[in-house]
Amino acid sequence: MKNSFAHRLADIEPFRVVEVLTRAKQLAAAGRDIVHMEAGEPDFSTVAAVVNAAKASLDRGETHYTPATGIPELRQAISRYYRSDYGLDIAPERIMITPGASGALLLLAGLLINPGEGMLMTDPGYPCNRHFLRLVEGEGQLVPVGPEDRFQLSAEKAEQYWQANTKGIMVASPANPTGEILTAAQLRDLQALCEQKQGHLIVDEIYHGLNYGVDAPSILAMTDKAFVINSFSKYFGMTGWRLGWLVAPEEAVPHLEKLAQNFFISMSTMAQYAALAAFEPDTRVELNRRRDEFAARRDYLLPALRDLGFDIPHCPAGALYLYAGIERFKTTSQRLCLDLLENHGIAITPGEDFGRYKADQHVRFAYTTGLDRLEEAVARLRRLYG
Repeated sequence: MKNSFAHRLADIEPFRVVEVLTRAKQLAAAGRDIVHMEAGEPDFSTVAAVVNAAKASLDRGETHYTPATGIPELRQAISRYYRSDYGLDIAPERIMITPGASGALLLLAGLLINPGEGMLMTDPGYPCNRHFLRLVEGEGQLVPVGPEDRFQLSAEKAEQYWQANTKGIMVASPANPTGEILTAAQLRDLQALCEQKQGHLIVDEIYHGLNYGVDAPSILAMTDKAFVINSFSKYFGMTGWRLGWLVAPEEAVPHLEKLAQNFFISMSTMAQYAALAAFEPDTRVELNRRRDEFAARRDYLLPALRDLGFDIPHCPAGALYLYAGIERFKTTSQRLCLDLLENHGIAITPGEDFGRYKADQHVRFAYTTGLDRLEEAVARLRRLYG
């Protein structure tokens, strides 16, 4: 029988970091000592209070469907979080709980994009963004950004790349893979451009809370017209629980709810009740302690990699990554990553995972493993390049 799979599959590329992680785990299972610096997943287990809240919800019999927008208690808790941490009054009715930030991306693709339309996004950037658009017959319109842009999209550059079929702009702050943060002025300018062009602004804020000595302003402080994606995966350390949220303009919520009813029915009930404990004062103390540990890892790894010849022009102020140029090593990103993994037990991610612009000249290091393991990775790299 002739292959009858959808044509869109040809345009949706593998998520290479998952492939690297799979191979690294295979090698570890075979007895190899692998330093894992590939995945953007905090290495800390979920805080005990959150786990205990999940257990308690099961004991209460909280095992049924919830509203497609999420349980009211969690929407209210997130609203209080915006008030306490940002000084913002975000109505719970504008907050939708989603199955991870990925669920929010799917909802927004379905809400905003008609076949043949696209959204501007940075290259490099999170690779799945453009693939969600492709799923609904849209396109990610990649805008090359480099160190001179701090790897972020300015309103001036966005206007230069805006096309007749552009429906809006999608940015992340702090960003994956670069850790760079957009200033309040930059966010205002992007929103102003979208309003001028009658487009939409989506801001991925899933690394909020993992910013180090620098504020990460939220677009919600400047407008109620933008869409914000967030998640319990990164700062809150709940990757496997697959829980996120979406803040939307009030008029968009009924349409998003209709999509969520059809796509998801509802989110994990247990995970939602667990997440209520993520906002408790003692939990926040522990999460902030972990954030400080991530900062210490960055502060160790950044100068060590620079000393070895990796080109990292700016100190990233957020997220969990160092995006490093590899021109000194006279090889491609894929070859370097393969050699480091197979022959030296260091797992990092090739730049090709994050776009096309100078992708083969960059790699991403994730400082999502303990300082002792980072020191071991640097020792191995020094034996190679020192």
